[in-house]
Amino acid sequence: MDGPMTSSSTRTGHTYRTIAVPVTGGDLRVGVWDPDPATGDAPSVLLIHGVTASHLAWPFVVDRLPGVRVIAPDLRGRGGSNSLTGPAGMRAHADDLAAALDHLGVDRIVVVGHSMGAFVAVVFAHLHPRRVDRLVLVDGGLPLDVPAGLDTDTLVAGILGPTAARLSMRFADTSEYLDFWRAHPAFRADWTPELEQYLAYDLVDDGEGARRPATSYETTADDTIDMNSGTALSDALTGLRHPTRMITAPRGLQDEEPGLYAPAHLERMLAANPIVRHERLDRFNHYTIVMSPAGADAVAAVVREELAAAD
Repeated sequence: MDGPMTSSSTRTGHTYRTIAVPVTGGDLRVGVWDPDPATGDAPSVLLIHGVTASHLAWPFVVDRLPGVRVIAPDLRGRGGSNSLTGPAGMRAHADDLAAALDHLGVDRIVVVGHSMGAFVAVVFAHLHPRRVDRLVLVDGGLPLDVPAGLDTDTLVAGILGPTAARLSMRFADTSEYLDFWRAHPAFRADWTPELEQYLAYDLVDDGEGARRPATSYETTADDTIDMNSGTALSDALTGLRHPTRMITAPRGLQDEEPGLYAPAHLERMLAANPIVRHERLDRFNHYTIVMSPAGADAVAAVVREELAAAD
């Protein structure tokens, strides 16, 4: 992910660039995909990635949104925003998103969040309600089924498993990191050049001649605690008024069943939050629901429907 804070390139149907948005503690890196050819009245959508991801989790979905301007930040502590100082947490991420929209001159937008990004989306809608038109929550956004009172390491390990352990690992180079991920059960049938680009972007210099994931364990832990035991999410769900669709996958981070939301728990959460319309996308796991061609087909179709329904 080393490189300048602004860049530009062209993908099919979009011109891609990154920008630096001043926020508390430094600059937030934001990916922007502008429609190509340009149109003056193109709709916009805000895409928010997961807990250890980056804005490059979204290219498959972007490619299926022709004529749409896509805005996707690296949340603070991740990707090109990994050097931002100050605490993270759902409220901090929400305020960063508002700053990004201000920088780009966007008043109101359809918001899509994946994994932790879905929780951030719900809090963003609560803290900045006039900025949000509709919400799409992809395998996240409603409380997870975790016991109360867990210590930090147990909570993080219970939710993220090997994903959290990876953050403390070091790699000689990008090839070694890619080899590590090739063995991951979630991607055995869905290894792509786009995935390799996403993974390579994740690496930064550890200061001692090796490479490490950009996201720190401490940042992940802070966000995971806030997401599961803080008040930001519960307050946001209590006040949720925006039209909201939730899409879930039947398999989790390790391609295991039943995924992040066991059916009985999800049924309880949906009953407690009747404003949320739910649908399950079969065949996908927590990653491939957005990071595979077939998953992106389904998610992008939902996004297009919500854009069409937007005010």
